[in-house]
Amino acid sequence: MNKRRLAYRALLAATLGVYAAMILWTLPAIIDSAGGLMPFDLRPGGYTLGEAEAFLANLEPRGRVLYLGWQHRLDLAYPALLACLLAWSIAIQARAIGGRLVTGLCWFGGIAAAAGMIFDYLENGAVAGLLGAAEPLDPVLVAQASTWTVGKSAATSVAIIVLALLLVWRGVRYWVRRQ
Repeated sequence: MNKRRLAYRALLAATLGVYAAMILWTLPAIIDSAGGLMPFDLRPGGYTLGEAEAFLANLEPRGRVLYLGWQHRLDLAYPALLACLLAWSIAIQARAIGGRLVTGLCWFGGIAAAAGMIFDYLENGAVAGLLGAAEPLDPVLVAQASTWTVGKSAATSVAIIVLALLLVWRGVRYWVRRQ
């Protein structure tokens, strides 16, 4: 196995490992300690001041510690891992297909993946501010955090859609050639 393929598989494993830790451990524990309310990171459409206040009012101290501790530690690695994985996967598919349109799509998807990463880091900083804020919450801070959450969700979704389109394109092309 060549070094590039090994590096790609290591990146895939690291990304999936961090994602699994968040999805199977930290985020369910935070949801449980907030009475079933979704953490800020899992609200792709954003949240209002009232929703942020309700989440924080219901969040038990152990959930706050977990959110500011392990969840944010994992979420320190995850955005960069995901952006690299998406951009690399898009580049692999684009190279296999070829053409100017695909090259443009590759750049668009890579930029979207990078934007998703940047928004995720901005979201993490804003959420840490919300978790450490005194009552009452600053509506501007909540709006800013919500904006970063929506931006992260939208940009990452665009990158995933670009990758999916390239995979379908490559699959259809393969199928047509086999006919």
